[in-house]
This record gives sequence, structure tokens and C-alpha cells, in this order.
Amino acid sequence: MLTEVECRKAKQATKAYKLYDTGGMFVLVAPTGGKLWRLKYRFAGKEKLLSLGAYPEVSLADARIKRDEARKQLHDGVDPGEARKAVKRARASSAANSFEAIAREWHTKFANTWAPSHADRVLRLLDRDVFPWIGHRPIAEITAPELLAVLRRIEGRGALETAFRARVYSGLVFRYALHTGRADRDPAADLRGALPPKKNGHFSAATNPEELGDLLRALDGYKGSPVVRAALLLAPMVFVRPGELRSAKWADIDLDAAEWRFTVPKTKTPHIVPLAAQAVAILRDLQPLTGSGPYVFPCARSNQRPMSDNAILSAMRRMGIDKTTACGHGFRASARTMLDEVLGFPPHLVEHQLAHAVRDPLGRAYNRTTHLPERRKMMQDWADFLDKVRASVKVIPFKQAEGA
Repeated sequence: MLTEVECRKAKQATKAYKLYDTGGMFVLVAPTGGKLWRLKYRFAGKEKLLSLGAYPEVSLADARIKRDEARKQLHDGVDPGEARKAVKRARASSAANSFEAIAREWHTKFANTWAPSHADRVLRLLDRDVFPWIGHRPIAEITAPELLAVLRRIEGRGALETAFRARVYSGLVFRYALHTGRADRDPAADLRGALPPKKNGHFSAATNPEELGDLLRALDGYKGSPVVRAALLLAPMVFVRPGELRSAKWADIDLDAAEWRFTVPKTKTPHIVPLAAQAVAILRDLQPLTGSGPYVFPCARSNQRPMSDNAILSAMRRMGIDKTTACGHGFRASARTMLDEVLGFPPHLVEHQLAHAVRDPLGRAYNRTTHLPERRKMMQDWADFLDKVRASVKVIPFKQAEGA
């Protein structure tokens, strides 16, 4: 029978040798000096070896416990080596069918159909708020109360909107697992109504000339980066989505033709923004500063990346424009409302310029590059209108004047 002292003092030799304990267990001393516990046993008439770990990480006493567990399996008619392989296979299968593994598979499969910013936002939320708690769990074993506990953590820090998104994204993962045969149900569906109702609302926006004039004068007062200032001045004029503005590329803009042509990330469709004279002037002033790089509004640290998602919004907050007054996306609502109600442009032209799907009376989708002459006039009239409300010139709504 081996002793702890013998194990500790065993020296390496030119060839491997064995020091035997009892019950078929021995320590194999390798030429490199490593000391490896092994158990020799017979099963179904065949001699086999089972690894019990390495000394001193596994002490003599611990190795004997593992030996005794293996011999009990033999007594019960179980091959301990095959039992260990089965456990490893089960663990590997569990990892492959974990919530995180399947969520990442789902994300990879569908991310190329989403806007890049949305794909990043989905994965960031799951990484931060869901994976740490249930990512390791086999997806088929996750229950509704278990998922609810995850959502309650998010709600508890005051991020109710994020909690709603987490439930929706988790539900999409569960349904993907269900469709691919790795889950039997979607526990997220059981949690509808489990969170407090969120307050629905539109993006903050100025929807009358007086409010818009106040907002534009506040934007004029920005004294920070000239790149951010140009974006602030251009945002209400072109009323594209904030992500489209910040990622605008010089290669897509023709200042001589006064056009900005790009593919809408959200819908993967071509879009044209006719540029008013005021917009062209802003861009010509900016071109010497950022024209050497690909982006019109580059990141402050590198002209090879666009400015951050929150650059415009953060600038507005620093000027004291709070979220109840306006946000970057709200310029679209301002344009939609006042181009129709104040300037009298047909709604379908406005929807075209907002890059929304517009259909003709027969239900067919209009080509988004159509009605360019009318849209050019509309965009110039809109820029002129912005100049007037900024200067507090009285503007009579078109529909009021029409009925006067």
C-alpha cells in the first residue's frame, strides 16, 4: 500500500514506472516527472485503464475515493470508463443546446436580415441581461418563472423597456429552438402581462411652427464640435433616421446634383434625399474638414468610423433640450406633421421622403426613386420654412389659408 510520502518523493526516471496501491490502483511516474493516477480493471473479459487524475492535484486519499466509486460501478455492472464518456457526451450535448448557444445560432442566422445597429443592440442586450443568468441552462429545461426572474432583475433597475425587449428577444430564441426540435414550448409566451404596462408614446418632437422655431434656435446655439454642429443643423432639414445620418458617406453624396443616394439599412432599399440649397451649403463647409475620410460625420477618434449613436442626442441634452422636448428621431415626426398640415404637401410625397413603403390605389408599392421633381421642391420649401420659423416669421398653415 502506498503512502503520501512515497508519492511525494517518487523521482522521474528514463522510463515510466508504476507504484502500486491496492484494488488495482497505481501511480504512473512519467519520464517528464508527471505522476498520474490510474485504475486497472476488467470488464466483460477485457482489461481496461481509467484515469483518476494527476498527483498532487489529486491526493492519494482523493484517488482512493475515486477508485472506490469506480469499483462500486463495476459491482453494479457498469463500466466506469464508458459511464464517464456518457457523462462527457451529455455535458457536450447540454452545452450545444444551452440557451446561449441556440441564441447565438439564431442571431447568426437572422442578423444579416436586420440593420447592423439592430443586430448589435439585440446581442448586447442578451449578453448583458440574459446570458449571465440562464445562458448555460439547457433551453428545453428553462421555465417561465426562471425567465421571469431574469426580467425582474432588469425591471428592478428601472429599465422596463429593456425588460420588455428581453422578453421579446428571448421568445424569438425559444420559438427558434421549438422550430428546430430542441425545445417543446416557449415559456416567454406565458409571461405576457407579467411586467407592468409600459407607457407607449411617440418620439419627442416639435409639431407646430412655434415649438420648432424654439428648437432650431436652441440648436443654433451649439458651440461644440463643428462635425456635430453640422449634423445638428442638417438633421431637421433632411429628416432621415438618426443612424442613416450619422453613417452618411461622401461617396453617396453628389453636391453638384444636390442629391444624397443610399440604401436604407432597415429595408435594404434604395433611397434619394434631394438636398436643399441650405443643406448643400452646410455640406460644402464641412467637406474640407471630413472629406478625406469615408464618413461625412466621423467619430472624433477615427475618421474610419461614423460618429456614435448618441452623438446628436447627447449634444441636445448638453444644451438643455430634454427628452420630453425633442430627440434625433423626432425631426421625422416634425416634418411629417408640418409638411402636410402647414405646407400642404400630399401625404404620399412626405411618406416617400421618409423612406416608408407607399402604395398606389391598386396596392402596388411605388418605386422610392419616383416623384423626384415634386420632392425636390418639397425639400427646398421645407428648408425655407425652417429658416422662417427659426427667424420667428409668422407662418400661416396652408390648410387654414386654403379655407380662408
